[in-house]
Amino acid sequence: MKITITKYFAILFLVFIAGISNAQNIRINLYSAYTFDDEISAVTNGNYSFSGTMKGGYQWGAGVEFLLQKTYGLELLYFRQDTDFPVNYSRTTGFDSTKIFGLGGNFIMLAGNKYLPIPHSVVMPYGGFMLGMSIFNNKDPLPGGETSSTNFAWGLRGGVFINASKNVGVKLHAQLLSAVQSFGTGMYYGTGAAPVAVTTGSSMLQFGLGGALVIGLGK
Repeated sequence: MKITITKYFAILFLVFIAGISNAQNIRINLYSAYTFDDEISAVTNGNYSFSGTMKGGYQWGAGVEFLLQKTYGLELLYFRQDTDFPVNYSRTTGFDSTKIFGLGGNFIMLAGNKYLPIPHSVVMPYGGFMLGMSIFNNKDPLPGGETSSTNFAWGLRGGVFINASKNVGVKLHAQLLSAVQSFGTGMYYGTGAAPVAVTTGSSMLQFGLGGALVIGLGK
């Protein structure tokens, strides 16, 4: 899986390099957002299962966006969020316990942004689709448990870009981020918690509201 993800991300990076050769302008985007709770669950063999809530909280990030045209941008960006992940373990035979894990989430994404200019207005609606990878770090692993998980990720966002001046602007948007099969039982079941022979996983789907300070460079 890790090799596949590495190749996948390498292809996205090559697309980004090819795209910026036609860039007319560069923007530095400094992101800040609040994300909401997301319920996550997974099941293993032997009737073991866990369910938990990835707590919402503050998310920060940065991106470098290259404008291929006035209305199209290609952006390489990074998001980071530190939060808690309370997990409830259960089994049909009666096994039941709870543990809170510290979780560090990293997203490295390639985004395509589409802008819709409004004549004689500094406000410009925009939207985009993101593809990339997520890296989640378990800060409190159980004995024998994995400390990190790397997976495919995708996202959607939409909002407005306010062009306050020639080189400074603000973005306000709603955003949806998903890490595919990122919460596997290998990260939250250790050898001291329960006998698990196979690892399954559940995808994260987290909604957030935020924006960015935009600094324009170039023309």
